[in-house]
Amino acid sequence: MQGFFLSLEGIDGAGKSSHLEWAAEHLRAQGVRVITTREPGGTPLGERVRDLLLGQSMAADTECLLVFAARAEHLSAVIRPALARGEWVISDRFTDATYAYQCGGRGVPAARIGELENWTQQGLNPNRTWLFDVPVELAQERRAQRGNGNPLDRFEAEAQDFHQRVRAQYRARVQSDPKRFLIVDSSQSLEQIRERLRADLEHLLDDLPGNAKSNQTA
Repeated sequence: MQGFFLSLEGIDGAGKSSHLEWAAEHLRAQGVRVITTREPGGTPLGERVRDLLLGQSMAADTECLLVFAARAEHLSAVIRPALARGEWVISDRFTDATYAYQCGGRGVPAARIGELENWTQQGLNPNRTWLFDVPVELAQERRAQRGNGNPLDRFEAEAQDFHQRVRAQYRARVQSDPKRFLIVDSSQSLEQIRERLRADLEHLLDDLPGNAKSNQTA
């Protein structure tokens, strides 16, 4: 059975990561086989690249190339094998984040990212993307609270206009592929957000060929 690829996206401070394991546990409770992962990262090599990306100053093109290098390994070692086994893959960020951060935030041309995307992914994209949308000002407050005095990474520490551009690019991504995205108002309460996510998971399961609820328990 073909697997299902779900990605979670949003600006830093949108709160997306807090829903990753919750979604996986909700699916597992219904007998669905799930793995969770993240980008950049997801593999030993990818995690080393992640450390560089979050902590080392570099040119925008270098940053973009490293993101796709980590993604190529991630796809080869984790995502494609899991999907081939018929599992669900839930990833904290994927290529939408590259368009948002490296194109929207850094100014790398979208066409250049598109070429790398085509080469690296060969047509593989998430089946569903949850975009956790929140005003930049609120996200900034959350990042400050979450830090508890710890230093922010390179992306978190960017100026507000950077995060505005990232948010705008995420919204542009929705316009380019509206059926793939579920926009989640991340300024709502945890209960309201999870009620919406739960309903979407049920809808996705019901729409899968053969009904994944029964088939994935085999």
